[in-house]
Amino acid sequence: MIVIADGGSTKTNWCLINEAGRKIYFNTEGYNPYFSKGEYIVKSLNETLPDHLEREKLTAVYYYGAGCSTAANVKIVADAMKQIFTNATVFVGHDLLASCRALLGNEPGFAGILGTGTNSCLYDGTDITLNIDSLGYFLGDEGSGSYIGKRILSDYMKGYMPKGLREAFYDNYALTNEDIFDNIYNKPLPNRFCASFSKFLYDFKDNYEDYAFSTIDYAFTAFFEALVIHYPNYKDHKLNCVGSVGYSFRDILSIVADRYEMGVGKIIRSPIDDLVHYHLELAPKG
Repeated sequence: MIVIADGGSTKTNWCLINEAGRKIYFNTEGYNPYFSKGEYIVKSLNETLPDHLEREKLTAVYYYGAGCSTAANVKIVADAMKQIFTNATVFVGHDLLASCRALLGNEPGFAGILGTGTNSCLYDGTDITLNIDSLGYFLGDEGSGSYIGKRILSDYMKGYMPKGLREAFYDNYALTNEDIFDNIYNKPLPNRFCASFSKFLYDFKDNYEDYAFSTIDYAFTAFFEALVIHYPNYKDHKLNCVGSVGYSFRDILSIVADRYEMGVGKIIRSPIDDLVHYHLELAPKG
């Protein structure tokens, strides 16, 4: 039996392929090693992995995670996984590589992530050949849920949000400015807190089209200006993207891509199904 996982900063999607070849899907929270250390990962997995998962029977674990881009961070996650899956060979890779394999398989091209955070790269069909660092929650992540969420929170706190939408925001969350400051500066996982408000904008986008469009257009334009246009010959590639934000606002993403003369390829919410297909059908054997 093997298990394949795609781990974002907010949620991890897992797929177990059992001895009969059946696919069994389940979820846990996300484990970004920049925010979640080994002890936390082990504790969370012990509490949230399904009871029917026979961990000792697993022979291989393929885990792709947000933040798993340095040797130190890979070790944090790999050591935690080895404590949970004691008889399995553990592979830990970057979630950007998972996106490439899900979006492009063995074909070259451009791949991006627009979820809680942002990332992007060029892929040669096997490996990532160029990655412009998105710099994470504090310094970048343009176009991401956390980037959009910060804009929404700023507009709410400053009173720039349309009156009816501001009232709906308070009705939904009952947050004061002090509450927001506390969540951002004193509590863990501020990136996840900010990103959660992109769903609020999605839920109300039909009632506040102008505000929703301008906010998302601003974020995706920043994604292109800060990252996409700096890839060599970017117009020669199609925009392939994975992530809840890119998928939920794919109509606006397509408009922005067209503005930058970049065609749109595959846009998916989650890579897990295509990633499973890659490991079962396309991955090099042996």
